[in-house]
Amino acid sequence: MIQACGVHRAFGGVSVLRGVDLAVGAGELVTLSGPSGSGKTALLSLLCGFDLPDRGSVSPGLASWSACAVLPQSLGLASELTLEENVALPLRLAGRPVVGVSELLVELGIGSLGARFPGQVSFGQQQRAALARAVVARPSALLADEPTAHLDAASAVAAVGVLRRVADEGAAVLIATHHDAVHEVADRVLVLADGRVR
Repeated sequence: MIQACGVHRAFGGVSVLRGVDLAVGAGELVTLSGPSGSGKTALLSLLCGFDLPDRGSVSPGLASWSACAVLPQSLGLASELTLEENVALPLRLAGRPVVGVSELLVELGIGSLGARFPGQVSFGQQQRAALARAVVARPSALLADEPTAHLDAASAVAAVGVLRRVADEGAAVLIATHHDAVHEVADRVLVLADGRVR
């Protein structure tokens, strides 16, 4: 489960999150909406353990990639690895067989780009590779920040299909997004405004 209980977080004396409560269960895809600057990225950073709340508690927190996967806006692909090597990285780090990588790249429309490095492809193609990396190890929780922001309509449909399948296979999935296509496949849509989720 992905959970926040009474979470508060301030930056530079400005309260961004003011007692946030949310829970995402196994097999559930929940989207988080809200205007830019409302604290969506800050909340995801707390939930995945990149940051610590001033008050309150979060989970899963500092879990391994085999349990909790993160797809940040910055993507975080390793520039010295090919797209295929980037996608395989969570499996290698977990000591698991490298399977399913090529299939994911094909499903996301970048099957022919696996041998290229991130700097040799577009940002949208990098974003799809980062999504593949996030889901390849079948995590029990997935936190994604604007995973379709740089994708065209067809690529977004493929990405949304992958995200929905991850939830259907039993993961708890929380996605911060402005994209209606993502909200449409969600089990619930939450809104973050004035520092609280409703």
